Formats: sequence, structure tokens, C-alpha cells
Amino acid sequence: MTDKLTPRPYQIQISEQALEILRKYHLVYLALEPRVGKTMTSFMTAWKYGARKILFVTKKKAIDDIVGQLSEMGYDFDNVVVTNYESTHKVVDEFDLAILDEAHSLGRFPKPSHRAVVLKKLCEGKPIIYLSGTPSPESFSQLYYQFWVSSWSPFIDYKGFYKWAVDFVDVKQRKFNGYMVNDYKKAYITKIKQMTDHLFINFSQEDAGFKSYVDENILYVKMMPSTYKLADHLAKHKIVKNGDGDVVLADTEVKLMQKLHQIYSGTIIVDESPENKIDSKVFDYTKGEFIKDYFKGKKIAIYYKFKAELALLRWVFAGCNTLDPKEFEERDDLVFLSQVVSGREGINLSSADALVFLNIDFSAVSYWQTRARIQTKDRVKESKIYYIFSVGGIEEKIHKMVSQKLDYTLQYFKKDYIK
Repeated sequence: MTDKLTPRPYQIQISEQALEILRKYHLVYLALEPRVGKTMTSFMTAWKYGARKILFVTKKKAIDDIVGQLSEMGYDFDNVVVTNYESTHKVVDEFDLAILDEAHSLGRFPKPSHRAVVLKKLCEGKPIIYLSGTPSPESFSQLYYQFWVSSWSPFIDYKGFYKWAVDFVDVKQRKFNGYMVNDYKKAYITKIKQMTDHLFINFSQEDAGFKSYVDENILYVKMMPSTYKLADHLAKHKIVKNGDGDVVLADTEVKLMQKLHQIYSGTIIVDESPENKIDSKVFDYTKGEFIKDYFKGKKIAIYYKFKAELALLRWVFAGCNTLDPKEFEERDDLVFLSQVVSGREGINLSSADALVFLNIDFSAVSYWQTRARIQTKDRVKESKIYYIFSVGGIEEKIHKMVSQKLDYTLQYFKKDYIK
């Protein structure tokens, strides 16, 4: 490794701590908050460990950023394989250490995700460095399958999640689609931490000396009268049919929650049409036009929730938008557009004057991770975040929950809308 990019003192210290844990337990979890330098720290650790060939797995949108960082660090690309989680089944290169970026994405339960199954086989007998700013964003039960991938899991004596849950989860019953199912979210945190704390290194933006903090703003927009009429009619009758024969259905509470979420930002998914085609439609451009006028002359990145919202934004910002974060960072005449979930991790938007949310996701993880895309340690000016909410819409209710690190679920929707 050549010294093209100088590591910060805390990165050197963390890599030394991580090295000790990795040598002793064959795995280490770097729970470093976004933008403090997880990538460089993990490669320093791997290099000190003596890894000759490294597999680095990340999200697809983060690959270019990771490759750029590797180049700045002076790594020989013949010794590093960078891939995304969806492509791990294609890996044929031999490697002797794996780095799993955004490792919390492996934490689905009670059954393992396909990516976890593939990685468990791929990483058999290999030391692992886990990276995530949010290792257990929704429940400590998410840790089981992350560690299950490793041959040295601290829960290796438990042959499956269900047996593990007997000792580590307060299993509750809840109704789902009319059936009673087991809910495994309420884990015994203290017991799990006793088994795993020795594997973790935690480090915050405050620890790293970040000078810039998020300045969050909510702007309210009055949508077209027809938008509110559509939302009210659907909530009351659970079905809307227009003059063209298009039908919108909300015959379950889950569908109603989804449809209202779409409508209040100006789009809808048509469930039935004369052509028997399910389609997304844009009917109210108010939010997009507001963003264009309000942020005129500013370099902004815009997050959206639903597919049709991308069409809305590309129409409003025709000729000056990009989906490529690298292109956005290099130019000052473009607006960056990204869906919340696919763009909440692994991309750098620190050159933006502000992040703007056309809509907001139900997920608390999405809320906290997207906020971090604009931050870097050396950013002195405030990290501006703007949420564009419709007057009287559902977005404010969602924001109230996710800002408290709680997902906006059907339970909260029913309290807000089902009388």
C-alpha cells in the first residue's frame, strides 16, 4: 500500500484495535457512523492482518466510490475484488479475507436472506470485517444472520435462528393478514451484547470531530385541490375510477397506507385499466415545481420514494439531472436524483448545498442514513436537509415516527387514519 491518502489518527487507532480482535476471533465489527471513514479503516486493518487478496462486498451504487477510495489509498486492484451483494454468486476469485460493507443488510429474520446464504458458503473459513453505522437498526435479532455468515459466529452453538430465539428473544404473537404469527423483534439486548460486545468497535461522528451538523427543515406545500379530493375519496370508498376506466384500489389497510403515501406527493399506481395494464401515473407536479423554484441557483440532491416520482422529477428538471453520484460531485450544473432505499448508503453527496426529500420513506433506517450522505468531517457549513410535505398529508406523520428511530408501520397508520 502506497501512502497516497494519509489516514486520520483515529483511523490508525481503530485499525490497531480491530486487528487485535480480528486475530483473536477471526471477525470484527466496525460500527462506525456514516462518513467517518469505515472503508479506509477496514482496508488498513486487512493490510495489517496480512491479507493478500481481499473480497469487498457493498451496495451497487457504492462501487464507484469504493474504487475511487482504493485508488487514492494506492491499493493494487489485482489484490482486491469489489462487488455488490447481488453479484456475490459470480465471485470465482480466491480470497483470504472478506469485508462486508453495510452488513446490516444481511440481518433479515427469522429466515436468512439469499445473500446471506450465498455469503456463508463463499466466506467459509475466511476472516470477516463487518462494516455498518447501524448494525441493528430495527432489532438486535438482526445480528444473528450477520454473524451466521461467519465460521466463527458467537452464536455458532445455535443451529438455527428459531433455537437461538428461545434464549435471546421475547417472542410475541401478532396478527398479520388475518393470521396470528410470531414476532421476533423484541430481542433480549443485554444477553446479546454479552455475547457480541467484544467483537464491536463503535465510533461516532462526534468522536471523529465533525464540525458540521444537520440542519433539518420542513417546508409545506399546498397540493392541487384534485389531489386532496382523490385522497379523501379513496380513504372513504376504498376505490376510485376515472373517466378513462382506470381503477385505483385500496381494499386493505396496507394498500390504503401505500396509496395515500403516493397521492400526497402527486403520483398513483393504477391497479386496473382498460388495457389490463398496471401503471404508475403522475397527476400533480406541485412538489417538483416548488423544489425547482425554491432552490433555484443551489446545487441540490433530491430523494424520492416511488418510481413515478422519478418521472415527475426528470420532467421538472429536464436536461439538468443525473442519477450518477460521481457525475453530480464533479459538476455544479446538475440535480442528483435517487430513490431513498437504493441511495441511502455508500454514496457521497457532500458537494451538495442541500439534500431535498420530495417524499419520505416509512423506514427509520432510511431517514437516518440518507441524512448522512451530505456530511464529511471537513465540512464546515451546515448540512442542510429539506423535507417537502404536502399540507394535511401523511408525510408529517411518517416523519414524526422515523425521527424517533421508529418505522412508520400499519399500527401507526391505523391510529392516524382508521377511525
